[in-house]
Amino acid sequence: MVYQMRGWCTGACIATALVFGTASVVGEDESHAKLSFSQKVDQIFAPFDKSDAPGCAVGIIENGVFLHKAGYGMASLELDVPLSPDSVFRIASVSKQFTAAAVLLLEEDGLIDLDADIRTYLPALPEYEHTVTVRAMLGHYSGLQGYAHIAGSYEGAKSPSNVNMTSPMGRPFRIGNEDYLTNGEFYEAVKMLQLNHKPDEKFEYNNVGYFLLSQLVEARTGKTLREFAHERIFEPLGMTNTFYSDDPVEIIKNRAQGYKPKKDGGYISDMTNLFVVGDGGVHTSINDFIKWDQNFYAPKLGKDPAAFKAKMNTPTSNHKAGSRLYAYGQFVSEQEGRTMYSHGGGWLGTSTYYIRDEGARVSLVTLCNNAAPKGLRAAHQAVIELYFSQAKKQ
Repeated sequence: MVYQMRGWCTGACIATALVFGTASVVGEDESHAKLSFSQKVDQIFAPFDKSDAPGCAVGIIENGVFLHKAGYGMASLELDVPLSPDSVFRIASVSKQFTAAAVLLLEEDGLIDLDADIRTYLPALPEYEHTVTVRAMLGHYSGLQGYAHIAGSYEGAKSPSNVNMTSPMGRPFRIGNEDYLTNGEFYEAVKMLQLNHKPDEKFEYNNVGYFLLSQLVEARTGKTLREFAHERIFEPLGMTNTFYSDDPVEIIKNRAQGYKPKKDGGYISDMTNLFVVGDGGVHTSINDFIKWDQNFYAPKLGKDPAAFKAKMNTPTSNHKAGSRLYAYGQFVSEQEGRTMYSHGGGWLGTSTYYIRDEGARVSLVTLCNNAAPKGLRAAHQAVIELYFSQAKKQ
């Protein structure tokens, strides 16, 4: 059932191994050693390749081409459709780098100042106690309250200082797939939020800030983020199957339906009914995502593409998220003397990850339609060890 593009691991694997740091060599018996690189990756992802379970699409990109790409598991358990590199996934917070790119294009067009108060462009927002800049929202140091201050959600229980929203039946409102808000209604809820703490004090991951960036794009261009990104990002890059989904009833061809495991075995459908964008909302495939990845090596966006790409990779502040800094929709870290750019995403029925080492010109993309893919981290580590062991034999 696996859909894949096979290829032998070459000397490029050496660079790939270094990307992810030193790993121990995987012990191989003689029969395993005779398998190709892709066959060995298939073995690692075999637990995800089931006809009765959701799974993942995986892409390993080296020097602008796929070293390996494959789909493991099912895109639709209802219709018995397997996953493939053309399956279209909601990529959750990996979307933030596209939102950040849209905002940087606004700056380049002279429509915004990153260091201006967000209320300069969105005056309907409340008068916060302190100035909240556009850049602070991009870098997650705005101090804004988050989803938990609106309602409980897939991400956790509501904050004690929430805005006390209720459903039409009078019970506490829930964000996810239980209760419904239009995009406009969600914006009205966000307008009730205040600051959690003073801006520019620390990194504090915040989805509300990135939602507000979608409203910023609309306010300054008269176009939705979906329309603007199509015109200025996806179309120029030839990403014909990539878009922000802001319509809960639209038909999405090749959609990977979202699922989550039941406690007693099996799966249930796990699809969101929240279709606000900016913090998430992008839908794409492995075969389309490579075009975004390659924009970091052969830039095409912006008036000065090389400068635009360099800004995308520049941290927005010195506030650290653990050992990492945060650029424009990308975490930046140093590993084994190499600079890494990465972001993960998780929401109802989806778990995604993208990591890139521009020095080695290698990237890994994993798109899964399972909210809780058991063993995925171990599979990633096994692939890393495979890279290292293959490289030592070149």
